[in-house]
Amino acid sequence: MTLSTPHTGASAEAIQHHYDVGNQFYALWLDPGMTYSSALWYYDSESLEAAQRNKQDWHLDRAGLDNAERLLDVGCGWGGLMRRALERKPDCHCTGLTLSEAQAAYINRLSAPNIEVRLESWADHQPDEPYDGIVSVGAFEHFARLDQSVADKIAGYRQFFEFCRRNLRAGGQLSLQTISYENASRSQFSQFFANDIFPESDLPHLAEIAEACRGIFEIVELRNDRHHYANTLRHWQKNLRAHKDEALALVGEAKYRDYEKYLALMVVAFHTGTMNLSRLALRRLPESTPFTSAR
Repeated sequence: MTLSTPHTGASAEAIQHHYDVGNQFYALWLDPGMTYSSALWYYDSESLEAAQRNKQDWHLDRAGLDNAERLLDVGCGWGGLMRRALERKPDCHCTGLTLSEAQAAYINRLSAPNIEVRLESWADHQPDEPYDGIVSVGAFEHFARLDQSVADKIAGYRQFFEFCRRNLRAGGQLSLQTISYENASRSQFSQFFANDIFPESDLPHLAEIAEACRGIFEIVELRNDRHHYANTLRHWQKNLRAHKDEALALVGEAKYRDYEKYLALMVVAFHTGTMNLSRLALRRLPESTPFTSAR
């Protein structure tokens, strides 16, 4: 499939800069399921692992897993959401897309039945048949770049929503999770994040998501959960510090300090409302028809 401009999100090299630091490194501080996105707490007493499972179930429910035979996970990470989907519905076929070679290798080594991982962008993905549900958690942040105009940024997002509608069955559902700007603008995007942590990436405003999906999907549910992400980050910080010696042996002093700084800054950003964590359930709209009024 050939895409016209302006889809110019993060390159494979930029994604690998962050996500290919090392599977063993991430395993030191993520939950046992290797879930690298905000969890969802229903009770303060829940563990990080339980809260991550809550998050996975929230998205799988919104994507219509109970009635799904085929599920697509755009930006599938280390495959935790797909594994959870098969725990709940073993006969569902799950396809995951990632640009991280390390993540794809991790999923392939598990040899999980009914899971297929593809090392490709959504923009290049051409399935043989449509999906019953699509989930994308923590990938939308990489669908635009800081050097794009706002118009091109929104147009790129719209191409993603068009891709989802084109590859969903009639009545299919999309569940989306992304960090978003809240009390901040893209001009305030941290240069440390832009250069050292998440190169070639940008965050959306909720209004940009709404504009991009207008006429393609309708937003049927929205959660703003920035405090949940702050709590998730605190758990990651605690785990990373508890395994400092092992982390230093794996990635060295400079990389360890970068990640310690990155997690600390993110806690502050979510606590103060500089950034938010948006979870959206969206329903596929039929192709539009001309509006006519009766007289």
